[in-house]
Amino acid sequence: MLITLSFASAVAAQARLEEDEMVAAQSMTARRLDARGSTETTSHDAAQLLAAIRDLAPSFAARSDEIESARRVPGDIIDSLRRIGLFKSLVPRSHGGLELSVPDVVTAIELLSAADSSVGWVAMIATGSQLFCTRLAPEIYGRVFADGADPMVVGVGTPAGRAEMTDGGFRVSGRWPFSSGCQNAQWIVGHCVITRDGEPVMTDHGPLTRFVILPAERWRIEETWQASGLTGTGSHHVVLEHALVPDEMVFDALTGPSNVAGPFESALAPFVSSLHGAVAVGIATAAIEDLAALAKQGRRQLFANADLKDAPVFQHAFGRLGASLRAARALLRVQVVDQWVRALAGQLDAEADFAEGLQGSAWIHATCSDVVSGCYTLGGASVIFSSSPLQRRLRDIHAARQHVFAQERFYTQAGAIALGFPPVNPFFGH
Repeated sequence: MLITLSFASAVAAQARLEEDEMVAAQSMTARRLDARGSTETTSHDAAQLLAAIRDLAPSFAARSDEIESARRVPGDIIDSLRRIGLFKSLVPRSHGGLELSVPDVVTAIELLSAADSSVGWVAMIATGSQLFCTRLAPEIYGRVFADGADPMVVGVGTPAGRAEMTDGGFRVSGRWPFSSGCQNAQWIVGHCVITRDGEPVMTDHGPLTRFVILPAERWRIEETWQASGLTGTGSHHVVLEHALVPDEMVFDALTGPSNVAGPFESALAPFVSSLHGAVAVGIATAAIEDLAALAKQGRRQLFANADLKDAPVFQHAFGRLGASLRAARALLRVQVVDQWVRALAGQLDAEADFAEGLQGSAWIHATCSDVVSGCYTLGGASVIFSSSPLQRRLRDIHAARQHVFAQERFYTQAGAIALGFPPVNPFFGH
């Protein structure tokens, strides 16, 4: 009970702090939006969304064992996220969405990840998919978000499918891994290599690839998700077998034009790096609070002459971990606000800003991993039991760090740009 109460108060304090930190960014965003007459409504909706998440967070945290045991986020939690508007947070008002800023959504993901890592991860995937849906044909975008609908859209970026050209469309087959949230989704997106007569269609930069979107009922889910961390994300394989997909359901999610005017006409990949960073910061925030709650219970390590909270060596280590977490959160804030401001000005770059975003995400994940590992070590022998939330945080942060958007190999591209080399796409090298 002490842990639950401490967590709830920490979430409330964190939310208030983060709302204050975002005032400057939201004010700038509001001034940009003023020409469309949506300034006051946008700020109000952002505040309402964060307040609703703050209210829901303790109940999500209390269900972490249930979420992990089920290996998926329960449907009623997904429904509650839908009710508060998360699945239409980045959708324009013209389609019934909230039209929030990416910095607003990063704060939301951070709060959800602090409550439960799997809930935060699935929410991150769903909000990121809203970005890439802007590359759909206008009529399909209108169909997905028809009449103010707020579907959960999930996708897989691995080009694990093959889309054979046919008259009027494509015949698609494939088996895509890591489809987080697929059991709760209404639409699923998969990345494919385009083929003609069974052979890949080649471009100057390699095989041509495109994404396909289909209603979730068209996909078969293989329940393969048996993982050590982020266990509740339901990141199973999804399968299509010779599915006929019309031309209009195939799109270029990476470099295609946006059908939504405004900041999302710019590159999208830099924003995704910040969404991933938000999950890491949220997990580390919760680990700090878990350790604080443990220390405040009067715990004393074997043969120690003082309680944890009274021991100077513990206070020193705890303070150092807190400084690392503050640094990670500060970098995330600076990065996503800069990305948003540049996108509003039409200056976000698909190469240089993507490389910088990956650089920031790699450092944030490494730092947050160190924070969570440090909290686990300081917690002593009691944290090795499955009843301790710290063992789950440890597994979850290391699972999150394995994602391609957290890899330290991307320091190379950011370093090369800083040394004067021309920027290239960090993923594809051109």
